[in-house]
Amino acid sequence: MAATPTTPAADEAYDVIVLGAGPTGENLADRAHAAGLSAVIVESELVGGECSYWACMPSKALLRPVTARSDARRVPGLQGAADGSLDAPAVLTHRDAVAAHWKDDGQVRWLDSAGIDLVRGHGRLAGPRRVVVDDGERTLTARHAVAVCTGSRPVLPPVPGLAEARPWTSRAATSSQAVPGHLVVVGGGVVGVEMATAWRALGASVTLLVRGDGLLPRMEPFAGQLVAAALTEAGVDLRTGTEVREVRREIPGGPVTVVLDAPGGPGGPGGAGRDDIVADELLIATGRAPRTADIGLETVGLAPGSWLDVDDTCRVSGVTGGWLYGVGDVNHRALLTHQGKYQARIAGAAIAARARGVPILESDPWGAHAATADTRAVPQVVFTDPEAASVGLTAAAAERAGHRFQVVDQDLGAVAGAFLYADGYRGRARMIVDLDREVLLGATFVGPGVSELLHSATVAVAGEVPIERLWHAVPAYPTISEVWLRLLETYRG
Repeated sequence: MAATPTTPAADEAYDVIVLGAGPTGENLADRAHAAGLSAVIVESELVGGECSYWACMPSKALLRPVTARSDARRVPGLQGAADGSLDAPAVLTHRDAVAAHWKDDGQVRWLDSAGIDLVRGHGRLAGPRRVVVDDGERTLTARHAVAVCTGSRPVLPPVPGLAEARPWTSRAATSSQAVPGHLVVVGGGVVGVEMATAWRALGASVTLLVRGDGLLPRMEPFAGQLVAAALTEAGVDLRTGTEVREVRREIPGGPVTVVLDAPGGPGGPGGAGRDDIVADELLIATGRAPRTADIGLETVGLAPGSWLDVDDTCRVSGVTGGWLYGVGDVNHRALLTHQGKYQARIAGAAIAARARGVPILESDPWGAHAATADTRAVPQVVFTDPEAASVGLTAAAAERAGHRFQVVDQDLGAVAGAFLYADGYRGRARMIVDLDREVLLGATFVGPGVSELLHSATVAVAGEVPIERLWHAVPAYPTISEVWLRLLETYRG
């Protein structure tokens, strides 16, 4: 069937209908089409989704100059050349180009070239295998599957005055056309620390408020500690153990007042019990919810606005006939773009196999039809300065899972490649070894440039490579990858 970016005729049938044209939806439709199935995507916003325009791509465009300047300042012969401020207008202009100026023409052309049809509008389920677009202007029927790939959205906590103050969420933080004079960031997760890093380097005064006692709580504790130290050195006012009590903004676009409960509760260490911060902008980065509130889940017996419970093929549980799939953020397995694309490849293969009557390999945990990496080998990079990268289980997660394991740590700065990379290189590496099977359960790296170390660890964890075989994976000298030898030597003792 010829692909077209225009809407097809009413009541048209496809083998697969995809709700959402982000990376997850695009990949699922592509896999299904490559297997010989007809596919259509329904999208109400920009083709390419959150990652292309408001998340991964623009945020990294903001962060790359930060780490490049920082690296240059630590290399002999370049320190003086890199001492100046970042050219904020140039960085923002480049960010706009990376986000394609928030136009999706190129993505639409790719869909057309891939043979995937596109329907513009809001799609809702209207019973089994049926999708209506824009309240019935178009009706689509799926012969084999409907895949919900609508992603997630930021959540505002129930703080008095917060919603009325119209704070930034992740979208505004990555697309702002100006550097705020003073930015308050609430949240110590990935979005919070990355945006604090970027906007501080671009010239904003930044206050980072964290409810708990540290940053990056899902990683090893040392990751958050090293990132916190670097943010503080960069001039970020980092406050842990803080609660936002109230938010006030009297004039739209005017200053915002953030009222805090002081650490230690009423009265606090200083006796005041409260604190007010007046800033130009407030970014809330405290959590996400599925974008499933208005897609017709109630017509197939599911609760609107809920995360979708799925099996390892990403097929939604509790739906008669097994035709509904929830792929990417909506299933809450791993809220990362690359994991959504991974799930899309698995789900696309499973849909195609079921359509052909081919047995599904659910019993094979690393087979073509099981998204096993969602639970055993999820890689993630936090693009702060220093970077933090991890895959698989942390020590705390391994303990909760009941594994018998050993923690192996190494100072990354002691590796010859790190010494050459930058003066005063600071970093740390950790691997978690399953003592019963002698394979890696997880690994974490923190330091400049460690994002490029992560895939080797991901291969080792996903491939369940025996420790003895890892000795034969020889890292080139002198690279930071030699940390693998140091970790293995420490483990062997």
